[in-house]
Amino acid sequence: MSPSTPTSGNPSTPPDARAGLTTHPILGVAGVLLGAMVATEMGRLMSVGLADIRGAMHLGVDEASWINTSFNAAMMFVGPFSVFIGGLLGPRRVLLACAAIFTVVTLILPFSGSLHVLIPLLVLAGLMAGTFYPLTLSFVLRSLPMKYVLIGIAMYAIDIVFTTDMAQSLEAWYIDHLSWRWIFWNSSILTPVMMALIYFGIPRQPLPKPQPGHPAPNWRGFLYASLGLALLFIALDQGQRVDWFHSSLIVGLTVSGLFLIGATIARRFLLPNPLVNFQFLLRRNTLLLSLVLICFRFIMLATVVSIPSFLGAIRGFRPLQEGPVLLWVALPQFVLGMLAMSLMRSIDPRLILTAGFSLVGVACVMNATVTSVWAGGNFMLSQAIMALGLALAFNSMVGSIVLEVIDTGALTRPADILTFAGFFQVTRLFGGEAGSSFMGHFIAIREQFHSNILGLNVRMGNYLTSTRLLGLSHAFSSHSTGSGVPTERAGEVLGQQIHQQAYTLAISDSFLLLATSCVICLVIVACMSSVPTQYKQIVASTPGPK
Repeated sequence: MSPSTPTSGNPSTPPDARAGLTTHPILGVAGVLLGAMVATEMGRLMSVGLADIRGAMHLGVDEASWINTSFNAAMMFVGPFSVFIGGLLGPRRVLLACAAIFTVVTLILPFSGSLHVLIPLLVLAGLMAGTFYPLTLSFVLRSLPMKYVLIGIAMYAIDIVFTTDMAQSLEAWYIDHLSWRWIFWNSSILTPVMMALIYFGIPRQPLPKPQPGHPAPNWRGFLYASLGLALLFIALDQGQRVDWFHSSLIVGLTVSGLFLIGATIARRFLLPNPLVNFQFLLRRNTLLLSLVLICFRFIMLATVVSIPSFLGAIRGFRPLQEGPVLLWVALPQFVLGMLAMSLMRSIDPRLILTAGFSLVGVACVMNATVTSVWAGGNFMLSQAIMALGLALAFNSMVGSIVLEVIDTGALTRPADILTFAGFFQVTRLFGGEAGSSFMGHFIAIREQFHSNILGLNVRMGNYLTSTRLLGLSHAFSSHSTGSGVPTERAGEVLGQQIHQQAYTLAISDSFLLLATSCVICLVIVACMSSVPTQYKQIVASTPGPK
């Protein structure tokens, strides 16, 4: 398909007669999808490999906690701002420039000698990578013929889910066979490929000219919103570590963030920005789909937080041993994603959403029966069900979002599509961080609760306690010197066993919480209205190849 020939169903795709480049939309779509994968993968690799980075750079726990915060907060900052930049300069210029800087920064990140150098570089990397997301789905919709949009959705969904769950295995392989530096260099290799695809796949476009009678685009409102959201993001990410509002840092970040968000709202009413159309976001399905996205990000913590935390803390698994358990979710996505795409050709995505979240809920209930003797193999069946549920849920969720865009005609209105992309980028990042922070706090609180309850039944003089201590002391007596050593070691082991059981019960509670979230999500889906245009109509009305 030549770029000089208008694509059926894509009136917004401009020809590249001026540039003279051999462009093809498929290359551009592959480029932006690869960009989304690179951004997701780097964030996950740093999260999984934080202990390795901390050890290699001789950082303390508190210092190292800012590594992920700085990168992700920068991505949050640039989320709304990328709407302004993309509308002002066009996606091709933004992606190529940001990808080039991102490549250089990730190359030199492992050589930063101290935290004072590492953090600014991570902020710069996050600012560049944060532009990859908002421009991905919008470009897929505006560049692919309608009959191929479902394939684009499936590839986008596979991209995100697969990358999230395979990072554990990839990081472990890098540590065992190469070096911790490949946590960063992984992106340095993939990003130039992304740049080549974008260079040849996205045609050059002239800079947009201001329309007479319309206000000129203004960056201040975007800056207020971006900075406010970034400050709130940092407060969420660091809150558990510094005991939330008992810390003046969290109070200051929260108050400042809310003030800037308020300033953004006030400025919106006083001086509307032509690149943003908030009225477009007030549709019923759009708001409900944002809640579905938040629920989905929270439910994904089952594979990102709950299972790895249990295997690491209770079973002592290393990332290399945890990886195969998560690969049971990651690898089937290639087949299951295409299955979900095929189903959307003839079935309302809301029904597929219902089936997907129901399966995920079943998997979470199965995992809620976890005991301290479980190992990786005990999760295999539930992970297989989880893989099917996540594939159906995520594909149909993205498919529902796309149908909403198509039904409103937003593809022909740049302000609407940019607003839509920026809104769901902020929802994805902020909702995911809020869910992750809440889950961390929830597990800590439930572990403390179960530890207190179990401790009430462990008292000196109690028959069961005395029997357990006597048995442990006898086991240690042949390996200890001194009469009091076996008793001391028996007390230590009993305390560890109580902690182990308390943490296992807390993880069980987390799975029940995730199952409850699935039920809430099903209620939200039931409240969604039917969209007049379905994929079966789009596919039927799209002319086939001649």
